[in-house]
Amino acid sequence: MKLNLLFFIFLLYLPSVGNSQMKSERKLKDSITQLIKVAENDQYSDDERLEILQRADRIAQGLKNDSIQLETTKQIRNYYFDMGQMDDYIQSNQKIKNLAVKIADSSSLGNAYDALGFSYFHTGVKDSSYHYYLKAVNVFDEINDNIFLSNSLSSLATLQVDGKDYFGADENAIKALRLLEGVQETNIILDRKWILYNLLGNIADAIGENEKALEYHDEALKVAKRMENDYNNGIYSLNNIAYVKRKQGLYAESKEIFKEVLSTSNLYEDDPSFYALILENLAFTEFLTGTYDRENIVSSFEKSYAIADSLNDDLTKTGTVISMAKFYNSINEKDKALNLAEEAYQLSKNLEVNEILFQSMLLLAELNEGETSKRYFNEHIKLSDSLLNVERNVRNKFARIELETEELEAKNKQISKENLYLLILSMGLMVTAVLSFIIVSQRAKNRKLKLNQVQQKANEDIYNLMLIQQDKVDEARAKEKMRVSKELHDGVLGRLFGTRLSLDSINLKEGKEAELTRANYISQLKIIEEDIRKISHELNTDFVSGSGFMEIVSELIRTQTEAYDLEYEFNYTDDISWDLVSNKTKINIYRIIQESMQNIYKHANAQTVEISISLEKNLICLDIIDDGDGFDTTKSRKGIGVKNMESRVKDISGSVSFTSQSGHGTKVNVKIPYINQST
Repeated sequence: MKLNLLFFIFLLYLPSVGNSQMKSERKLKDSITQLIKVAENDQYSDDERLEILQRADRIAQGLKNDSIQLETTKQIRNYYFDMGQMDDYIQSNQKIKNLAVKIADSSSLGNAYDALGFSYFHTGVKDSSYHYYLKAVNVFDEINDNIFLSNSLSSLATLQVDGKDYFGADENAIKALRLLEGVQETNIILDRKWILYNLLGNIADAIGENEKALEYHDEALKVAKRMENDYNNGIYSLNNIAYVKRKQGLYAESKEIFKEVLSTSNLYEDDPSFYALILENLAFTEFLTGTYDRENIVSSFEKSYAIADSLNDDLTKTGTVISMAKFYNSINEKDKALNLAEEAYQLSKNLEVNEILFQSMLLLAELNEGETSKRYFNEHIKLSDSLLNVERNVRNKFARIELETEELEAKNKQISKENLYLLILSMGLMVTAVLSFIIVSQRAKNRKLKLNQVQQKANEDIYNLMLIQQDKVDEARAKEKMRVSKELHDGVLGRLFGTRLSLDSINLKEGKEAELTRANYISQLKIIEEDIRKISHELNTDFVSGSGFMEIVSELIRTQTEAYDLEYEFNYTDDISWDLVSNKTKINIYRIIQESMQNIYKHANAQTVEISISLEKNLICLDIIDDGDGFDTTKSRKGIGVKNMESRVKDISGSVSFTSQSGHGTKVNVKIPYINQST
């Protein structure tokens, strides 16, 4: 009753413990949320914000909750992005990737891949960028997240344009654009559409499809006009349209568009670099029309150059310098053209702007003579061949990465399928194993029960045989005693009686000497007669009770040592009354000796064995000592023979010990209670 009450109290306490743990965990989660909010406050310094976020991360790690740790790591990742710490940003995204895999958060995994693609693109590791963008595409495609899939495809296409893989870029950009069809046109979605149309226009321009380029840039302009805030996307599209028209030779139309862009209010204040670019484009386009004001063009070029130089915008400055060099070369001002071409050459080489570098090389080859001209021309050819090889290698590398990623994805799917099959097979095998174990266990129990029954019957048979053998021995002894008794009584005693009568007749003789002799003989004969009577009486009495069990044991030892070719010595005490010992104990002692003899024969390689049975402090002590190989009792595994002996000794409330050492024989010592035995 008391135990049931305690159990009931424990059940009542258990939910309170669980609730306490849940409250503690909820409190820690709230602390993390609060710390993240605090870190967003601008009143703290960057270092303080990072310390707050790291404290939140340590709490999350202590909770051992991967989901919370994932969200905390995202906040830290965003901080590193804001601070421009790209190496830490990459490391955080790798951690997010691992956590997302661990908790099977596909959305977070795809975003981590996309962020890693962005990171490696901006650190110049283009093949790694391509690899991660491709993995992001695969993840978002698998979970049908069209918006993020479109974004990753767009990034992948931009990377392909950078590697001059225009056809691959075109395919991915179109896929990305189609994924946004039917999606509500928020400003963000419209901006992404503009990026894609603009990218497709640039791709078409790069491969010489001017009409198609104009179509895409026109679509981009339409998208920009639908935006609440177009981030200057509209004037960028106008610039691109004007640039393509100029390539088509439509200089007047191009000039008007550049003028329109330049007249945009606050353009210089909002985007001075772009303003400098439009100035240069307008000046060069006006020059191409053939009807221009030299001073006006020169002024525009110089103004563009000055703005770019003041902003340290070397890219815009390079474009302006090459346009000025072409202009001065066309109006036959060779010295200025040469100086500007050399400046464009150095700037484009430092910036690795290959298109302008090619133009500057050709211009320098034209403006110089002899070996110098030849050197620039050869350099142009060499760079062109080199870039072609690089572009080819990049495309091949992208193709290889894509193939390897597809193979890896296919392999992962195959592995997942195989794992599923393996899981099903394992479960089937487990169920089979459990059923087999139950069946085998039940059969083992049945066998054990049957064995116990057989063992019990065998013990009864052994005991009956022992009783029969003991009865035969007792009967033989009784007959022998009777025979000896009769022989003594009827033979020796009769003759002695006759002798005594004969000696009585000597009394008739006279003489003191005869009388003494006769009396002496008669006295001796009487003594002999009494001794014989005593012997006869003792032989006719039953032998010491229980002596038969020791004879049975002696016979067992004799026959087994003879069979096993062993020398033996058997000693036992007469202090034990075996009639007071239970039959069960005697059977087990018999079996233990038998088992020990078999073990000695099988394992010990012994020559002699000593067996002794003694009585010490009301304990029957059985010692079996052999001179065999012995064994290390701390290392050797117990065989079935030893286990059987231990089981038998335990069954009669005794104890057994094994003393042995490799190479020094073995001693088995069995101690069995002698008192309180019952037959």
